[in-house]
Amino acid sequence: MSRVTTRRKMVRVTTEGEIRRPDTLAVEEPLEIRIEGESLAVTMRTPGNDIDLAHGFLFGENIIESADDIVSARYCAGTDAEGHNTHNVLDIRLRAPTVLPMRRFVISGACGVCGKTSVDEVRSRTRFRPADSALTIDAPTLSALPDELRSRQAAFAVTGGVHAAGLFTCDGTAVVVREDVGRHNAVDKVLGWAVRNHRIPAADLVLVVSSRASFELVQKAVMVGIPMLAAVSAPSSLAVDLAAEAGLTLVGFLRGDTMNIYTEAQRIDFAG
Repeated sequence: MSRVTTRRKMVRVTTEGEIRRPDTLAVEEPLEIRIEGESLAVTMRTPGNDIDLAHGFLFGENIIESADDIVSARYCAGTDAEGHNTHNVLDIRLRAPTVLPMRRFVISGACGVCGKTSVDEVRSRTRFRPADSALTIDAPTLSALPDELRSRQAAFAVTGGVHAAGLFTCDGTAVVVREDVGRHNAVDKVLGWAVRNHRIPAADLVLVVSSRASFELVQKAVMVGIPMLAAVSAPSSLAVDLAAEAGLTLVGFLRGDTMNIYTEAQRIDFAG
């Protein structure tokens, strides 16, 4: 199943006139996550790596503690106009019964779960402490990571319309990279990969995102014990507050040889 991109007609207007041709766009479709047949969340995402996305989301919401808590994940029946399965409903079977949150999650492609604005709530829910990580990275290696991330963005290269998230080691090695129209979905996909591959807590990895660093992205990093989040754009005030509280190194405007370090700057080595 691969519906990452699609083609649509368009008219391109330039100083030389109009050109009518198809354009390649990033696909955006809903994914409903169900637990034992009961609807839990709907997110607008780019299809692909949905199992990772579900694992990352469920881990971040404390519904699972490891990949072993999930017995199966299967797509439910649902067809499009041509009779093909849409793969837009994913049903999760858990190993043990669990009490689902009273609220249900409706998530857009632009933001994370609405209403998650309490630093205290994240502190009470996470099982890991980014502050305990001994990870360090030299400044030139960190500066190179956005380009390393971009080099692995196949969908962005042809659409210009998706975000990316990647996990990297302190020597700059890419562990996993995922793309999605929603920046929070891209992060859930890489964190879900880490859950499924038993890389949690991820105290030895750096999370790099091609977007701004919003509160929900810092929250997701804290929940899996990641000690450093680097973004190519700006952080929000609450993202900085949560990073400071958790002991996570938060870097913004990571572009070329420049960066803004908002918290825990000692993890970045400028002497090497």
